[in-house]
Amino acid sequence: MEGFNVIAVYDNNCEKLLMCKRRKEPYKGLLNLVGGKIQPNEEGLDAAYRELEEETGISSNDITLTHLMDFAYYIHNCYLEVYVGRLNKEFKVYGDENELLWTHLDENFFEVTKYAGEGNIGHIIEHVKMSRDILLRK
Repeated sequence: MEGFNVIAVYDNNCEKLLMCKRRKEPYKGLLNLVGGKIQPNEEGLDAAYRELEEETGISSNDITLTHLMDFAYYIHNCYLEVYVGRLNKEFKVYGDENELLWTHLDENFFEVTKYAGEGNIGHIIEHVKMSRDILLRK
């Protein structure tokens, strides 16, 4: 199975989530969590940190990621690992691949004309929000 990841990044106050506006298909023009492909023989957490730094400049010195959940898509022969973390300081994100922006937690992440993933972003973020209290204690 081919592996992918998405990373939900809270700002240092756990008030906003980092999203990217996709510049290419799939989901061109829609907002998505940052992430990417897990390379063959690469550990999932290592891939999450690699993708996060490549796409945003955020390194393992700036955030601690927690593996939140996974999705398996058997017909499409792929799986998705979901990670969540909170920045340990204010951080100016940057990236060339997609436009990066901070979103408020009161957004309707199930809105499929704005967010990628046929409603999956909404489902994922509902679970990410449930982790907020744990992250605030760290």
